[in-house]
Amino acid sequence: MANRTPRLLLTASTARFIGLWVAILMLSGCSSLFFYPDRATYITPDRLNLSYQDIYLDTADGETLHGWWLPAEAPENDAKGTVYFLHGNAQNISSHILNVAWLPQEGYNVFTIDYRGYGKSTGDPDIEGALHDAETGLRWLTKRPDVGDRPVYILGQSLGGALGIALAGEWTRREEQPRLNGVILDGTFSGFRKIAREKLDAFWLTWPFQIPLSWTIPADYEGIDRMASISPVPVMIIHSVRDGVIPFRHGEALYEAAEEPKEFLQTDTPHGATFVIPAYRKAVLVNMGSDESVHLTPTGQHKKGVR
Repeated sequence: MANRTPRLLLTASTARFIGLWVAILMLSGCSSLFFYPDRATYITPDRLNLSYQDIYLDTADGETLHGWWLPAEAPENDAKGTVYFLHGNAQNISSHILNVAWLPQEGYNVFTIDYRGYGKSTGDPDIEGALHDAETGLRWLTKRPDVGDRPVYILGQSLGGALGIALAGEWTRREEQPRLNGVILDGTFSGFRKIAREKLDAFWLTWPFQIPLSWTIPADYEGIDRMASISPVPVMIIHSVRDGVIPFRHGEALYEAAEEPKEFLQTDTPHGATFVIPAYRKAVLVNMGSDESVHLTPTGQHKKGVR
């Protein structure tokens, strides 16, 4: 009998914890599954010998977003284009900057922002807010005089890719100007609901709640349903067979849902580590039309990696 009391107390405590956690998830619409921001500064572009400007943007709903503008290492007004980088769900731009720090040397401007609640941006993160922030950044970018009539690309990694799909689809559908010249998705999930259900299913404490909790996420922004709306803007989907965070099947599903022109780059790195490999960088440059040194398979075919 002496051993029963601790077991009962542990069970009750665990039940209360589970109930509280589920209630928080229900109230937040599962946002805590997608957003893991912090305020730390990990590295700044000058530490990488890059020129940069701090950019602050005001959103229509009263938040202030922080971003970095990295000009191309090219003669004035001679950049090959501009890459709008939407980062993944953890930390902030200072921990993701290495993913695009190589682009200025290749002749591309880079602009990246922190969503609300990340880094130096105000507010608290949620799906609707992050989508609004991504559009705010693109509208600011396309009005810059030094962007001019050069190509504009969206590069989204993981969560940033999911935001980029919705943004690019709406931008194209509304025939916004300037038109996008390409969308690159790296390690992106096929839908907010889909990946939330998978993550909840993988943990025994949340397994019973995977259906009701995933349905608290709005159905309006499922990437797989919006891929076709990006056409005729070219899409490049990058996904690793070793991605331990977003399974490879998500990239395949997005590719199948996309309309032409489209391309699939199969990689072999951990999640978020694509651009550590020079061959994968070159593949993206080829996709953007600025490097012909790497042979790619024809548009619309699966590419089984770059050798």
